[in-house]
Amino acid sequence: MAERTDVRTPSIGRRIDVAAAAPDREFTVAARTYGAVVARRFAHHRLAMASLVVLTLVAIAAFVGPRLWHFGYTQTGPDISQAPTWHHPFGTVEKGVDFLAQVLRGAQKSIQITLLVALCATFLGVAVGAAAGYGRGLLDAVLMRTADLFLMVPLIAIAAVMAFRFSRSLGGWFGVVVALALFTWPSPARIVRAEFLSLREKEFVEAATASGASPLRIVVMHLLPNVIGSLAVSATLTMATAVLAETSLSFLGLGVRFPDTSLGLIISNGEQAAQTRPWLFYIPGVVILIIVLCINFIGDGLRDAFDPRQQRVRA
Repeated sequence: MAERTDVRTPSIGRRIDVAAAAPDREFTVAARTYGAVVARRFAHHRLAMASLVVLTLVAIAAFVGPRLWHFGYTQTGPDISQAPTWHHPFGTVEKGVDFLAQVLRGAQKSIQITLLVALCATFLGVAVGAAAGYGRGLLDAVLMRTADLFLMVPLIAIAAVMAFRFSRSLGGWFGVVVALALFTWPSPARIVRAEFLSLREKEFVEAATASGASPLRIVVMHLLPNVIGSLAVSATLTMATAVLAETSLSFLGLGVRFPDTSLGLIISNGEQAAQTRPWLFYIPGVVILIIVLCINFIGDGLRDAFDPRQQRVRA
């Protein structure tokens, strides 16, 4: 059988096997789907892949670790304000509570709030942006001026007030989710609107309209799949913003409250001990830094993977 060599065509997602040194050349084409191309490009982004691994390990430790660790985040003990030891790797705080257990619980709550904020803000932003971009006219003007108004308001200041009010009516940390989601949706909304204004003039939208498809079907089946890449990048930015905002609110005493805990609340509690027991302040700070950096690097990888104009990685 003739020796085979692989020749890559300029078109993304196609590979041609050429039978070398054969008079009758045989060509076989193996087409890759768009999702496979995106996954391949993302996998070649080393920093993004490393960040994804690290963030996954942090999430596993946050959600699985408390079930395996032999101390609870509210369990008291005789070792009061102890430095890190083999028995307590992160030391203990007042009343002998294991600090590693608190950090694991704080990371769990911070990640949980971050994911919920990103989900709610992205869903609301997609709904508003799709309505504005596809509807245009007066509807577009009203929705975008509303988004501009939300963007003008200082996030932390207003979110602090709303978190305080919502925490009473909704109870606990869910008020923080509602407050942050209400002030982070304009960014994905503007992204979706801009994409829709461009896509609605394309031929495939005109063909769908001519075939009798309803506006809802056109938006859901034809337009939204084309903005998944931009939404993925926007969601990572929203997550990074949510982590820092939740940390700030909890640090101010307006986020997660005792007996529950979050990384921001742990930092707030350890602020007074930063000089005498620095690990109580810097360890949760490093965890927050790792989470935010990993999310940002993953966002960079997604941007490069979904953008065919990027030459950082090969398809």
